[in-house]
Amino acid sequence: MPPVEDASRHYARVAKAIAFIRAHARAQPTLEEVAAAVHLSPQHLQRVFAEWAGISPKRFLQFLTKEYARGRLAAADSLTVAEAAGLSSTSRLHDLMVSCEAMTPGEIRAAGRGIDIGYGFAPTPFGDALLAWTPRGVCHFAFGVAADPSLLDALRSRWPAATLVHDPAQADALAQRIFPRTPTRGRIHLVLRGTNFQIKVWEALLRIEPGQVLSYGQLARQAGSPRAARAVGSALAANTIGFLIPCHRVLREGGDIGEYRWGSERKAAMVAWEASRASATHEAFQGSENLPESRFARLPHPSP
Repeated sequence: MPPVEDASRHYARVAKAIAFIRAHARAQPTLEEVAAAVHLSPQHLQRVFAEWAGISPKRFLQFLTKEYARGRLAAADSLTVAEAAGLSSTSRLHDLMVSCEAMTPGEIRAAGRGIDIGYGFAPTPFGDALLAWTPRGVCHFAFGVAADPSLLDALRSRWPAATLVHDPAQADALAQRIFPRTPTRGRIHLVLRGTNFQIKVWEALLRIEPGQVLSYGQLARQAGSPRAARAVGSALAANTIGFLIPCHRVLREGGDIGEYRWGSERKAAMVAWEASRASATHEAFQGSENLPESRFARLPHPSP
């Protein structure tokens, strides 16, 4: 994996390529056509994709297809989800373990009174992000650039009585822990602020392995509320800890990417990035699998 700064820079071009491919899915554009749309040579696009995703553009884009997503959704019904968050030792993206605890009602009412919350912007493989943390763990993770004042406003609105402490060095160190260049053993603790139902949904999300996807209905069953698929969607929309609480792994029943707080192109990139890395790790242990040949694949249309 390239340094996080390089991965973040590459992501801007990858996102443009994904947006073009999704908008022109029926035409199944070639590498040359996609490269022209993002103002790169085919060779440069090939290199950017390979450095960012670890595989070729053609292979990466196969993980973006509706056919791939449908197959993963069908397989999800028979999955045995691990009780502990994270993947088995042979297929984990890395050894980062995510644990969490819920705030008490009293702590929520206090709105962070007497608490110092560190924050800062840092590069990630999916663009820059605002990270914030209390002494107990990460409490906020939102994708966006420092020039956008709404990101910091949203953090302040959730913790109006807290003291915000700008600490870009710690934010960068935290991003490096979340997205290490090489597999690294570590632990990230999250502080969750939500209703009991929302926290149940977020905890169920933490049991979904990277490289896997679920539908809203499947997640509702995992959360113990099989008839609450619509409420599950609302819980996902309320999540303010991006990536670490992996709401990007929840797709529509038919395999469409669906909506995402930080953009459907970013969600598509996350799903395919995790799938490609999980597949590459699996093949290192199990031997290579032959994927069907295609051009740039049949991708889901952008959400309305």
